[in-house]
Amino acid sequence: MTDVLMAILVAGFTSGALYALATVGLSLVWGSMGMLNMAHAAMLTLGGYVAFTVITSLGLPVAVGFAGAIVAGALAGAILYFAIVRNLLQNDKSTFEANVMIATVGIGIALENAILLTYGGQPLKQPVSIAGALRLGPLTLPWQNLLIIAVVVVMMVVVSAALGRTRMGRAIRATAQNRDAAQLMGVAVNRVYLQVLMLSGALAGICGVMVSSMTQLSPPLGNDPMLKAFIMCVVAGLGNLPGAIAAALGLALLESFVQYALGARWGFPSLLFVVIAVLIWRPSGLFGHAEIRRM
Repeated sequence: MTDVLMAILVAGFTSGALYALATVGLSLVWGSMGMLNMAHAAMLTLGGYVAFTVITSLGLPVAVGFAGAIVAGALAGAILYFAIVRNLLQNDKSTFEANVMIATVGIGIALENAILLTYGGQPLKQPVSIAGALRLGPLTLPWQNLLIIAVVVVMMVVVSAALGRTRMGRAIRATAQNRDAAQLMGVAVNRVYLQVLMLSGALAGICGVMVSSMTQLSPPLGNDPMLKAFIMCVVAGLGNLPGAIAAALGLALLESFVQYALGARWGFPSLLFVVIAVLIWRPSGLFGHAEIRRM
């Protein structure tokens, strides 16, 4: 029984770490810009394929593959800003959320199809993997799971430090709290938006490498993590980063226990049930705050 419980916990924490990494990128963009980036899934997939290309085709070390995924994700975020977001921000701001959602859906589909045409539809094995397991008495902890958890923890620490201790982070937090006030205080809001999209893209790139190391590379790789990350953003409260991480870990553990108890097919429906319950009981999310707008 102990072995089964530990296997469920290891699987839950590993999935939670991956979900948290995807969720933070989504939540960061929403909290700072009020924008739901529907191309996030394709950016995640792009990071996985770039790492694969750098390591297998170019024969470079795994660390360079990680760096390539980060750079590719950040560049994708920058291109998204200059090609789409900047232009939409100049239009009527009341329609920005809807317009940017539709635009990023198109960008995501185009990027996914470009990957399909470049690499084909056959699954590929991500070379970023560690065989074997750490054995502590009766406990068996796969090295691959430990690697994923360690990478995610490091990325969370880096993001936390960047948001809390740097000038860029203070500008991002100020813009998230009140864009107009931040602009009046001299914050370059457009530059903040660019930085947020690049940071989110970099996180998506790393997440793509980690997800593909547990499964396989394929063009729709990012769709499942993106969908679950959105669910966790809603449960936590859109734009709440600490809440998003807590929701990702909690829901991943719930999914693992449900899959063990009822079967794998009930894992995702259990997440949907939680979303419905939260939206009925607390529409602003478990960690969110209701916003009152006076007309």
